[in-house]
Amino acid sequence: MDSLELFKAQDELMAELKSAVLQLSQSRLGHQFVKPELLLQALTHSSFFNERNTKKNEVRADNERLEFLGDAVIGLIVAQSLMNRFPKASEGKLSRWRSSLVSRKTLAEIALSLGMNDWVLLGRGEKHTGGAEKVSILAGLFEAVIGALYLEAGLEKTSQFLKEAYEPWFTALTDLKESEARKLFDMKTHLQEKTQELYRTVPTYQLVESWGPEHQKTFKVEIQIIGKSVAFGEGRSKKEAEQRAAHLALEILGF
Repeated sequence: MDSLELFKAQDELMAELKSAVLQLSQSRLGHQFVKPELLLQALTHSSFFNERNTKKNEVRADNERLEFLGDAVIGLIVAQSLMNRFPKASEGKLSRWRSSLVSRKTLAEIALSLGMNDWVLLGRGEKHTGGAEKVSILAGLFEAVIGALYLEAGLEKTSQFLKEAYEPWFTALTDLKESEARKLFDMKTHLQEKTQELYRTVPTYQLVESWGPEHQKTFKVEIQIIGKSVAFGEGRSKKEAEQRAAHLALEILGF
C-alpha cells in the first residue's frame, strides 16, 4: 500500500470512528443534533485535536471552550434543582451539596454511569495511558457535552437531561442524612474509613478479569479485607467496578 492509499485508509477509519461515536452519544443523550459537528467538538479531547489538526477538514477545535460553558450550565441547574427539592435547607447546606455535586469527581462518576468513557476521542498517547478513565478527562467531557447540548437544544432540554443524570444523587440527598449521602458519593473512601476504624487496615482491590472490545470493555474487580475476599464489582472502567464492589462490601459488612 503506497502513502496515498494509506492516508485514504486512515481517513476512512477516522470517519467511521467519528460516525460511530456520534451515533452512540446521540442515542444516549436522547437528542439528534442538527449540528453534529458541535457534539463532535465536545467529544474531542485536546490530545486528539493536537495530533490531527493538520488537515483543514478535520475537527476544528477541541472541547475546552464547551467545557467552560458546560461548567456554568451545570452549576446553574444543580443549584436550581437543590433549591426546588429542599425548600427548607439553609444556604450553607445547599452550598455544600452543590459543591459536592459539581465536583470533578462527581461529574466523572456521572460520565462513567452514562458510558461517556466510550464517547471521548483521545490521542494515541492519552488513550494508551488510560485517559478514558481519568477523572479530569471524564469531568471535562461531561461539561463539554452539556455545553454542546445547551447550545443546540436550549436550557429546558439540557435541564431535563441533567436532572435525569443526577437523579441517583438527588435521591440520596432526599432519602438519607447529609453525612450518609456524602458517603454515597464515594463508596471507596467510606469503606476505607470503616476498615481502618475496625480492623486497622485498608481494603485491597484486584482486577480479576476484563472482557469485550477495546472501546467497550467491562471490568471485574475483587475486594479483599485482611486477606479475605469480600465482594466483587463490575463496571465500564476499573474505577467504576471498584466503586460498585465497595458499595456491595459495605452492604455485606453492614456498614
